[in-house]
Amino acid sequence: MFTTPAVRGLRERFPDAHLTYIVEPAAAPIVDGNPLLNEIIVAPRGRGIAGLAAELALVGRLRASRFDMAIDFHGGPRSSLLTWLSGAPVRLGYEVVGRSWMYTKRVPRPRRHRPRHSVENQWDLLSALDIAPPDAARFPVEMSSDARAAEAVAERLARAGVGADHRVIVVHVSAGNPFRRWPTAAFVALVTVLVARDRRRRVIVTSGPSELQAAGAVIDQARVLLDAADRDHVLSCGEFSLAELRALVDRSALYIGGDSGPLHVAATSRVPIVGLYGPTLPVRSAPYRAPQWITESVEVAGLECRPCDQRTCAPGDFRCLTWLRPEQVVDAAERALTRAASRISE
Repeated sequence: MFTTPAVRGLRERFPDAHLTYIVEPAAAPIVDGNPLLNEIIVAPRGRGIAGLAAELALVGRLRASRFDMAIDFHGGPRSSLLTWLSGAPVRLGYEVVGRSWMYTKRVPRPRRHRPRHSVENQWDLLSALDIAPPDAARFPVEMSSDARAAEAVAERLARAGVGADHRVIVVHVSAGNPFRRWPTAAFVALVTVLVARDRRRRVIVTSGPSELQAAGAVIDQARVLLDAADRDHVLSCGEFSLAELRALVDRSALYIGGDSGPLHVAATSRVPIVGLYGPTLPVRSAPYRAPQWITESVEVAGLECRPCDQRTCAPGDFRCLTWLRPEQVVDAAERALTRAASRISE
């Protein structure tokens, strides 16, 4: 997602270029349908003889394309090797120990955490091409809407009893990584208050495949705490693909979630967002979009251990998230909804 502003930057710098984007399957929906790209190559990771054969075929395809330039935004072993094997005369990447020799142009990448957005860190590669620094208004993160996904989401919402007059709030539960895990009880308290305050609200709890159990627990426990008449206002609606999640956010009044991929999918919309930040900092990974689109960032300030490398929790209690109170998130959500309502009435 954080490379999509750079795609626009390249297109503006080289308007007649043929731009090819190589992506692994999980992230392919993010760039699928991007009108700025001429070609998308989906490159699965394979194992054994079949995986090696597929990788060799990919290298052959890249070399046959005779690219003038290859840019490695990822910087990992596979991407740097593919950049080198592409045969492009200009190969642009970060200074990485043991792999810098694969590039003809290298850009420094400090190992320490910097108070700087990740989009700008990606854009450093473009600075080597004399492309001016980005701003979020001109170069936001982008993901095209999918008409079929929008139709599928509309049908699912209708089956769940969500009507045009309901105010949909998406709450994304991320629990696979303890460094990104806001406690289940906190999500339950958040959802319960949001529903109880306005009977027009329908809270849809979403999650990744590894967090389905946590999402189900949030739904079940919130329903127990709510009045009987409000229990069906907390919904699951099943799993959503990235394209469907993008469509669901478009239908919503608010998105709430931690610093993970779905937050940045939501950032490609104009919907108000409340982001929850634990080991990461908003200055590095807040939604990168035009400032007129409402964004609230909630974090525990003053912790010396933030940001961290998310390998070992120094205090041992994941306090960057466990100390984040539901009331803080509720207040941020209400501010975002109020600001959005005031803009509509103007």
